[in-house]
Amino acid sequence: MIIQSILGWRPLAVLAVLGLSVMGTWADAPVPTLEQRVAGLEAYLGNGDPTAALKDEKGNIPEGLTTASIGVAGPGHNAWLMTSAALVLFMTLPGLALFYGGLVRSKNVLSIMAQCLGITGLVTILWWAVGYSLVFGKSFGSPILGGSEFFFLKGVTSAPNTDYAYWVSQNVFSMYQMMFAIITPALIIGAIAERIKFSSILIFVGAWMFIVYFPLAHMVWGVNGLMNGVWNATAAIKAIDFAGGTVVHMSSGWSALILCMILGKRLGFGKEPMPPHSMVLCMIGTGMLWVGWYGFNAGSAVAADGVAANAFMTTTLATGVAAFVWATAEYFDKGKSSVLGFCSGAVAGLVVITPATGFVDATGSIVIGVAAGLVPWFFCTRVKKWFGYDDALDTFGVHAVGGTMGAFLTGVFATAEVNANLNLNLKEIVGKTLVAEQCKAIALTLALSIVGTVVIAFAIKMLMGLRASSEAEREGLDINDHEEKGYIY
Repeated sequence: MIIQSILGWRPLAVLAVLGLSVMGTWADAPVPTLEQRVAGLEAYLGNGDPTAALKDEKGNIPEGLTTASIGVAGPGHNAWLMTSAALVLFMTLPGLALFYGGLVRSKNVLSIMAQCLGITGLVTILWWAVGYSLVFGKSFGSPILGGSEFFFLKGVTSAPNTDYAYWVSQNVFSMYQMMFAIITPALIIGAIAERIKFSSILIFVGAWMFIVYFPLAHMVWGVNGLMNGVWNATAAIKAIDFAGGTVVHMSSGWSALILCMILGKRLGFGKEPMPPHSMVLCMIGTGMLWVGWYGFNAGSAVAADGVAANAFMTTTLATGVAAFVWATAEYFDKGKSSVLGFCSGAVAGLVVITPATGFVDATGSIVIGVAAGLVPWFFCTRVKKWFGYDDALDTFGVHAVGGTMGAFLTGVFATAEVNANLNLNLKEIVGKTLVAEQCKAIALTLALSIVGTVVIAFAIKMLMGLRASSEAEREGLDINDHEEKGYIY
């Protein structure tokens, strides 16, 4: 009462002025129509742009005009990508660890698992610090490498990054892509199993991520990437790669071949038997890879939409066909079909369909499955013997050969009837010269993977050595690198 008597009418005047100012601001702010609000919600169902209905004839949005559906993640799409991210991690841990672990001798099973775990931790740190930004940033304005704006995941929040998804949180998208970055170098260890030092493989992977993976992933998937034919209208190479034929399988597979040749053969290779120590573990790992691959392929639609549904179907068809065809080829070759043959065929089918899965129809996936069952089988059973390289677990035969063939066949069978996004920038070449663009992407991927691996491998070999000692190799890497044994009898 005392304060009011001193100030008199002034507080009421101040409040009145503030009220009129706020009312004026509200009055000046444009209000979306009911049709615009509904259109924003409908965009969620079709995985479209929620701002489209707000734009004028020049493509501009009036200042202040917005709806509740803009700048937020869509629950269904977000949930699918979180699930997919978990599935892709499941492919490495425990899928690949068990698949590769079962294929080596028992004295080296833990070395495989330690390498998978070590690579997972190392790549996680690199991805947080710089990797995500170098791949999916754009501040450098470069078609080869992204930018620095997302270093240490700065600004990577639950709001979508609309360069890549309208309805998925950027932090979820970044974690999903991190799982790809983890499994790619982990695939390499299959070719060099049972003889590389643990410290050397981690240093190799750290350098390889900067020299090979980060640039290649930006070129293929970055919004302004050199080879991103779907989304970059100015891409120098108008190629397509739905889920990683070039980025993941070609890069790791060809690098694996070069590294295993530089490293040399295992002691006793070709002179003594080196059978898988546990086909049970291998089979379990194969099943986990197959299940996890749905996140890998269908998740690459970055939405729970029709393209994801098609990828789910084509992944299943190609994989089942490839597993059956590989085992059938074995039967006609040796008179028996092995569990290893079924497992190898399934993984080959998954690899070859990966770049095509969101671009081809059911018929295309069946043809791809047949090719995946025959060509990698031929390389793993014939070509490897002819040339004598020690690709211990057939990483080259399955991933390099399969990834390369998949990238090529994607150009043959891709159709806009399955994925309308092909009409954005590639309408004139789909079904015509797209194959030529795929061949250019294959050539560039080969060059980067091979040259990068040669430089890194020889540098490490000179500075600290790549290979475990003869004594360690004979005794086993489990006890020498980790002072543990996989089995205590």
